[in-house]
Amino acid sequence: MKTLLTAWPWLAAICSGFLYAACFAPFNLTWFCWIALTPLIAAIWFSGTESRHPWLRNLLLGYVAGLTFFWIVFSWLTTVTVLGWFVLQFYMAIYFAIWAWFCDLLRPRARKRQSSWGAGKWNQMLVQARSTAVPAHSPWTKSTSNLRLSFILAAAWTTLEWLRGWVFSGFGWNGLGVALHGNWPLIQLTELTGVGGLSFMVAFVNVIVLTTAYRLVVEARTRVMRPHFDFTVTMAGIVGVLIFGLRATQVSPPTKPIRVATVQSNVPQNQKFDPQFTRRIFDQFLRLSEIALRSNPPPDLLVWPESSMPGPVLADQESYKFVMDLAASADTDLLLGTIDIDKRDVYNAALLVSDGGDHVQMYRKVHLVPFGEYVPGRHTVPLLAQIVGDQVPGDFKEGSEHTVFTLTNNDVHVAPLICFEDTIGELTRQFALPNETSPGANLLVDVTNDGWFQRSAGSHQHLANAIFRCVETRRPMIRAANTGVTCFINQFGRVTQMLQDEKGSTFTEGVLAGEIKVAIEPELTFYVRHGELFAKACTAITVASIFVLFGVRRWKRV
Repeated sequence: MKTLLTAWPWLAAICSGFLYAACFAPFNLTWFCWIALTPLIAAIWFSGTESRHPWLRNLLLGYVAGLTFFWIVFSWLTTVTVLGWFVLQFYMAIYFAIWAWFCDLLRPRARKRQSSWGAGKWNQMLVQARSTAVPAHSPWTKSTSNLRLSFILAAAWTTLEWLRGWVFSGFGWNGLGVALHGNWPLIQLTELTGVGGLSFMVAFVNVIVLTTAYRLVVEARTRVMRPHFDFTVTMAGIVGVLIFGLRATQVSPPTKPIRVATVQSNVPQNQKFDPQFTRRIFDQFLRLSEIALRSNPPPDLLVWPESSMPGPVLADQESYKFVMDLAASADTDLLLGTIDIDKRDVYNAALLVSDGGDHVQMYRKVHLVPFGEYVPGRHTVPLLAQIVGDQVPGDFKEGSEHTVFTLTNNDVHVAPLICFEDTIGELTRQFALPNETSPGANLLVDVTNDGWFQRSAGSHQHLANAIFRCVETRRPMIRAANTGVTCFINQFGRVTQMLQDEKGSTFTEGVLAGEIKVAIEPELTFYVRHGELFAKACTAITVASIFVLFGVRRWKRV
């Protein structure tokens, strides 16, 4: 029994990690997000009060929960580097640990009753007797206290997710709100708040679930019942978000249809840049592109995935000739991913080839993926380069401009996102903002090479994170993958078409053709205009709360 009492907090922390991970592919048990954090919070609040260093213990509880979550949900990284997958999570789990420490900082504590008739023996007996029962004035029975507690903890969670998204270049995949990617009425909130608003809501509910459950226990023991305004307000808030989402999807600006075709080549990663497979890759793209171009009516835009050609298109004569010959024979714009070389620097880039090859527009990827496209500290921390190994033999150079492509059809302006860039809201919104050279993108196109992940859940997690860019900007998206998930997404975050084989697998070669409705004069959403304002507000609330808490405790000690 003693062993169980000692072990249960750690098992609860591990349980939180499992529940959170189960919200994402390949499990997709999204409803777990509403309770995923409750075992960890319970372990922090209801155990370890006699620990010599409770703050350290709670940090470790959060760390264990974080390790469990990240090791499971990012298991697809083992297809790239097993050691890198194992080591990276030790950094990622720090954010869970900080939140666990903050939970302990806000742990509800009952006020001590002050006696006016001394601390005699009889008074000590009364105090001891009272300590065996939950006091009627417990903070758990106050709706305002529970709402304030949930609000601050939700703000802290949102803050840490936001920090995780940009500190050390950022790796913000699979935030708590991303678990709701399939619930299209709820995710409409992100046009105002970004994904941070959803994470705030889900974290808030997790705290309310636990406080309500424990409050019922307290009220049963004290036989003092009060209205549960905290639970009522929470449910009303969720209903309000649902109503907002349903109404938002009924509003759509004037649109024009464009015909689109995407090619998914399904080239294995070990063949993409191997010279002996060059001719096979050319033949494969030619065959699939001819299928796409034969559609009736023919496409206005043909999209190939990231790094589609065996060589840098503008530097390799063979790749250049193949692309330009096809562009000259097709009455359509061609958008493709490629490598670009400029003097000593190498870029991950996207090209738009139009007018039969006479006009070429280029975008160099702005946000590079650490340990995927470059190794931070490669030359100063040799261990990092050894962990990644030959998977990242050299570093790409980041681009500096959010270039917007203009199609031959001048009403369509494209944001050419590359790979993980479609998971970053702050970056994507930059393409939608008008500037001196562009009216802003009204169509998002992501070219990606998820072949790194093979047939793992990485591709479907990538899609889950990308969906929110459409809602935040109210722009539709075309996703062209080497393999994984090639699809079309509308401005409400709903996947309208997806490339699959006869067995329903997305890991196949083929062509996806269809029609995309593009807004003629798209409006700028609150998120596009103001970015992560909600997350920054949560950060301010979190920092202010910490200062207030430490100030109050110091005042009490004085």
